Amino acid sequence: MMPRFTVIAAAVLCLTCLFAAPAAASEARDALENTINQVLTELKKPAMRDPATRQPVLANIERIIKQLFSFDELSMRTVGPKWKSFTPEQKAQFKTAFEDLLRARYLHSMDGYDGEKITYTGETASTKGDKVEIQTVVESDGKAVPVAYRMLKADRWLIYDVIIEGVSLVQNYRSQFQSILDKDDVDTLVRMIRQKTEEIAAGKTGS
Repeated sequence: MMPRFTVIAAAVLCLTCLFAAPAAASEARDALENTINQVLTELKKPAMRDPATRQPVLANIERIIKQLFSFDELSMRTVGPKWKSFTPEQKAQFKTAFEDLLRARYLHSMDGYDGEKITYTGETASTKGDKVEIQTVVESDGKAVPVAYRMLKADRWLIYDVIIEGVSLVQNYRSQFQSILDKDDVDTLVRMIRQKTEEIAAGKTGS
């Protein structure tokens, strides 16, 4: 259960009517690039190389990442139409569990960092300028991996989907969650997400 992410991606509802919107896209890219640069700075710290000293570094990375993702939007889009049938309590429980899972998986992937290089290759925005997709390429082990970040404008620019080699974080999780919800209830889904998070934290999963 759950997909594996590259170290930089960590996060599809297709945007329609995509056109260039330099001003809006520039603000979004600045937010994304600033966050990625902060994460890379933390990853390069000597303390990251030692399991005994890396925890404060990982805590800083977690704080940095949390500021760039819209977990409300990720939760709603990942569940899809069934989200409307969730009670307020179920929505809150799912969001917390899903956020914990994404953070755990992202932090788990930090162990694989090996000086990956990121190149920004393009930007597209909705006609209203309130949604932007920023395309990048991550170079790792001689392989170029396309990673696109879809962002929306709230009080600041936030990520609501990440597409790695054409695979959407939102769509990938949605297909898995819908499969579970077709057979079980919301409580079961939340319990399974929490179990997966615990397995990642315990180092029992490599994916």
